[in-house]
Amino acid sequence: MKKILIFTGFLAVIAASCKKTPSDPSITVTVAYPTITVTGAQYYSIPVNGTLPTISATAYDSFYNESVPVILDLSTLDATTPGLYAVTASAANKYGFVSNKTVYVGVTNEPASLDISGTYVRSGVATKVAYITKVATGMFLTSNVGGVDTVTQATSIVPAVFVVTSDSTIDFGSQLTNAGTLTANSESLMLVGSGAAGTTLNYALSLSGFGTQVRTFVKQ
Repeated sequence: MKKILIFTGFLAVIAASCKKTPSDPSITVTVAYPTITVTGAQYYSIPVNGTLPTISATAYDSFYNESVPVILDLSTLDATTPGLYAVTASAANKYGFVSNKTVYVGVTNEPASLDISGTYVRSGVATKVAYITKVATGMFLTSNVGGVDTVTQATSIVPAVFVVTSDSTIDFGSQLTNAGTLTANSESLMLVGSGAAGTTLNYALSLSGFGTQVRTFVKQ
C-alpha cells in the first residue's frame, strides 16, 4: 500500500508540472519560464525634461536551453511630467509561457540630498510598520504599502515603489505588485526637514483586497 501511495504522489507532481501550452492548447509540456536579465539598474531617476535612460534586457530559458526575445514597453515614459513610470520587460518561450520584469523610472526635480528612508508606523499601531528605503534620487521602496499588521496579516504584505515629486506630493504611478496592479490617489507628503522623524505619508490605494481609505504613515 505504501508503494502505491508514493507512486500516486509522484504522478501528481508530474501532472502539476505539465500544462497545455498557451500557444497551442493541443500540446502539453513541462512548464518553464524564461529568466529576464536587465542591463543596468532596476531604478532610475532623472530630472524633469532630462534624458530618458537606455533600457535593455535579455532572456534565457534554461529548461529548454534557448534564448528568447524581450519586448520592452516604453510607451509609459514621459520625461516632461514628474511621476513614477514602470517599464515592463516581457519574454515568452517557444511554448508561450511568459515572464515579466519591471524597471522603474522616476521623473523628479527633488535634490539628491532628500532622504525620507526609515521606519514608518501606520495609524500609531506599532505592528503596522513599513520600512522605507531609498533606491535612487527621490525614489523609495516601501516594504508594506498597505500598512497591514505584520504579525496577524503577514501574507498580505505588499512592497511598492514611489517617487517624491515635490515637498508635498508623492506618486506610485501604476505598477505590478504581488497582489496585482497598484495605483493610488490622495497622495501627499508632509516633509520634516529633509526626511526627519515626523515626516508623514498619506495615500489611498487602488489594489485588489485592500480598502480605499486614506492610509497615514509617520516616520519614527
